[in-house]
Amino acid sequence: MPTTICRLYDAYADANRVILLLEVSGVPLSDTSLISNNCDAWYRGPARPNVVPLRRQRESSDSGTRIESTAIGATAATAGLITILAVLGVGPVVGAGWLATMLSSIAIGGVTGGLLGALTNAGINEVDAQVFVEVVRRGGTLVATRVPQEDVPRIGALMIRGAVNLAERSELYREAGRLAFDPNAPPYAADQVRCERALHAR
Repeated sequence: MPTTICRLYDAYADANRVILLLEVSGVPLSDTSLISNNCDAWYRGPARPNVVPLRRQRESSDSGTRIESTAIGATAATAGLITILAVLGVGPVVGAGWLATMLSSIAIGGVTGGLLGALTNAGINEVDAQVFVEVVRRGGTLVATRVPQEDVPRIGALMIRGAVNLAERSELYREAGRLAFDPNAPPYAADQVRCERALHAR
């Protein structure tokens, strides 16, 4: 049975590099997934939740910067889909791969749990999943991949490059008085996300 490995990245570019590393390392594209906060509209897809085909596409951000969505193109290649969803407590996200499909099914089916539920259903313990969702809420990008147990050390080492230190981030949130992800909290606005990303910029 495959093991799910999840890592968080404050910068989309770091998540992009890791997905390309996974592909080069032999992880099937169908086993890799990406969920990225899109409240600042860095990816401009359909205005409503929808799915659109994409391999590799360039999009303009609000600042006019050209962003190549290679990671999304890579993870969407097998399924041929990018999903744009409004996630309860998180806001708009762009996703590709199996986790995005699971999240889309939860949203369409009206099942409670959102991203937190999708992660726990994928085998992530709830304590870690709470931090994963909170970081995405604040502008981060989540990369998840499914690998055989014997590949966990090798793939885990690849995915740690540029990743958020989960223990440190969890402690930071606790010190600020946030003990768990709150699905009823308002999603971060674009300016809040930009401030959060700047706070953690390397």
